[in-house]
Amino acid sequence: MAGNSQRRGAMRKDGTKKGATVGSGGQRRAKLEGRKPTPKASERPHHPAARRDRAAKKRSESTSRRPGGAGRSGGSRRSSGGVLMGRNPIVEALRANIPATALYVQAKADSDDRWRECMKIAVARSIPIMEVAKTELDRMTEGGVHQGLVLTVPEYEYADLRAVQGGTLLVALDGVTDPRNLGAIARSAAAFGADGIIVPTRRSVGVTASAWKTSAGALARVPVAQVTNMTRTVETLQKAGFTVIGLAAGADVELGGLDADVLTGPVVVVIGAEGAGLSRLVGQTCDWLVSIPMVGGVESLNASVAAGIVLQTVFSARS
Repeated sequence: MAGNSQRRGAMRKDGTKKGATVGSGGQRRAKLEGRKPTPKASERPHHPAARRDRAAKKRSESTSRRPGGAGRSGGSRRSSGGVLMGRNPIVEALRANIPATALYVQAKADSDDRWRECMKIAVARSIPIMEVAKTELDRMTEGGVHQGLVLTVPEYEYADLRAVQGGTLLVALDGVTDPRNLGAIARSAAAFGADGIIVPTRRSVGVTASAWKTSAGALARVPVAQVTNMTRTVETLQKAGFTVIGLAAGADVELGGLDADVLTGPVVVVIGAEGAGLSRLVGQTCDWLVSIPMVGGVESLNASVAAGIVLQTVFSARS
């Protein structure tokens, strides 16, 4: 008994009894003291919130580096590319020599004269021809009627305003949203010697595959500039010596009533949205608001038709 008691009571050199168990409280406290507050979800590398933040940051950096992106006052901008579908639209587009990155053809599809012409033009222009399954064409066209053919159009590089400001005849589109109108206006602009087209970046038409097709190649000859604010752009052009003529259905001055010296100097023709017309601020900023005389009962003309009439009038005054 005494031996057992002595062993239980034996002391270590550090003053603790042999066989005694050190409490865990101190150890746990030491561990807890080294811990920091729980980080936010966005700060945890593998948390979905952190991945979303990294993706958003990458998109923001990409935009700021892109010419004409956020934080840039000049430079060019690009539109997203697009696709044309269907045999008639594609053969017409290829005949018009619009730019294309690839021609996608459905494997084992029936061919006809349009199909063969598309192949011939694509080979002559060194456009890559990709044979794919119908399901892939369905995906590319989001279920559209492609008839076994899809043509991809590259990104369009918009011009800077300064690049078109050196001309003497410009067309500005205020609220026009139909890309077919842009394409048709580009054809008239090319036919009557316009030096450029101006469109706003928001709530406006852009250069799409449909615009390319309708332009019949004119968009390759007439540059399109994008601006952030149409009213300020009009004021800038006025300071540069342009006379700004806005088309308004209810204007008191008719197109033919303008003096010849107005039309022969540097001119900007502003076309508003079909039906709505010019926005209030742009209309107030124009030097002239003019109307196209028409037979009574007709409310308005298509934007591209109206643009063609005005451009032809300016062209005639200068001829």
